[in-house]
Amino acid sequence: MINLLLLPILIPLVTAILLIFFKDRVVWQKALSLVAILFQLAASVLLVRRVYLEGIQTLNIGSWPAPFGITLVSDMLSALLVLTTSIVALACLIYSFYAIGKEREKFYYYSFFQFLLVGVNGAFTTGDIFNLFVFFEVMLMSSYVLLVLGGTKMQLRETIKYTLVNVISSALFVIAVGYLYAVTGTLNMAHLSIRIAELGQSSVLTIIAVLFLIVFGLKGAIFPLYFWLPGSYYAPPTPVLALFGGLLTKVGVYSILRTFTLLFYHDTSYTHALLGWLSMATIVVGVIGAIAYRNLRQIVIYNIIVAVGVITFGISLMSPESLEGSIFYLLQDMVMKSVLFLLVGIVVYVTGTNDLNKFSGLIQSYPLLGWLFFIVALSLAGVPPFSGFIGKLLIVKASLTEGLLFEAIIVLLSSLLVLYSVMKIFMNGFWGEKKGYEPKPIGALYVPVVFLILLSVLYGVGIEFIRPFIVEATSVLVDPMIYIQAVLKE
Repeated sequence: MINLLLLPILIPLVTAILLIFFKDRVVWQKALSLVAILFQLAASVLLVRRVYLEGIQTLNIGSWPAPFGITLVSDMLSALLVLTTSIVALACLIYSFYAIGKEREKFYYYSFFQFLLVGVNGAFTTGDIFNLFVFFEVMLMSSYVLLVLGGTKMQLRETIKYTLVNVISSALFVIAVGYLYAVTGTLNMAHLSIRIAELGQSSVLTIIAVLFLIVFGLKGAIFPLYFWLPGSYYAPPTPVLALFGGLLTKVGVYSILRTFTLLFYHDTSYTHALLGWLSMATIVVGVIGAIAYRNLRQIVIYNIIVAVGVITFGISLMSPESLEGSIFYLLQDMVMKSVLFLLVGIVVYVTGTNDLNKFSGLIQSYPLLGWLFFIVALSLAGVPPFSGFIGKLLIVKASLTEGLLFEAIIVLLSSLLVLYSVMKIFMNGFWGEKKGYEPKPIGALYVPVVFLILLSVLYGVGIEFIRPFIVEATSVLVDPMIYIQAVLKE
């Protein structure tokens, strides 16, 4: 029963190990990977249901009680993120079957795909700050391999930069954890919340909080720590890029959301104000990049940065409404960034280029592709009733409630400029004279794209069904004692 909490980690871990033994049997690799993702998806759905019906789920590894042992915890936020991870992974896996190439398949692509999910799901469900670091490393080690598979010059160059940045980030993470343990004497996040409250958020703890913000800001690509993202995310093949765009930066954002609502929330006058300022700068930088480029991948990459800024700004406000908006937007953005990268991948497959100046008139040969792109553009911009609307609306309302008119205007303007940045792909690439490509069959590549877009539309129009789950997730962030009591059984 309670092993539901372990399954999202155990299933991909066992699968990743098994796949190593099928190096030359690509069909078996595909079949095992697909079955594993489907089982993980089923386990994720059951986990969401159990958390909704029974409350926060905990699992003490080795029967050592918290805070002494390793604890896995799933509140509604964690459960929803694990579910969304499974959905994104399923779509990217299906796309990989047709687009990743035989060479990469024979060099353990599907195995490291599964190892990446171990790290992501573990980060979402761990109740221990040190094991958050461990799962980060599992995720990053897998991402290094996925990034370099194929061995092009650009991939090798960007992998070196990506690895260097993350080695520095990991070193800072260990230092931050060490200082936090030295001050509080514990690593369990629920117990840390109690100890920090007892000690008071002194200047030492504020410095530690800022250090964690730097670490997670590097992972999540917050200004000015986003510099590694445009190059590193430009290099990998489309399904890897879609997986990275949907999941990796979101783990960093989740870590900020968890630690700055559970641990470092007792004195928000500096830490959360700093997060708010950095979020505004992140939005502005992301918008400028998205508008300036006429390269398909770079436009989408800078839109990732915009979304990170919007989500973290909602976190910085620390109100029930803003946190609810951040959760809404985080979940939908995981899906939308993945599907946008998959769509861009199809366009590049057809045209052979990322340069928007070199092709046009795609809608004449691919009307379905064009209108799918149009739907995604509206959703990214937060146009009602699509999925991006409700999250931004709640964050803007919370900003106005706090008297932050300028910040609310920035968020609203970012929606218009995001729409412009994506619509210029639609208007320049799909309309106009047919040039720069020869029609190619797309076929099965449409399947994961349509799957994710349908889910996104349902997420927007089915808001009354989904909102109770988001409200429950928000309630734990607003009242940390719910989390603490569930973990420590107090």
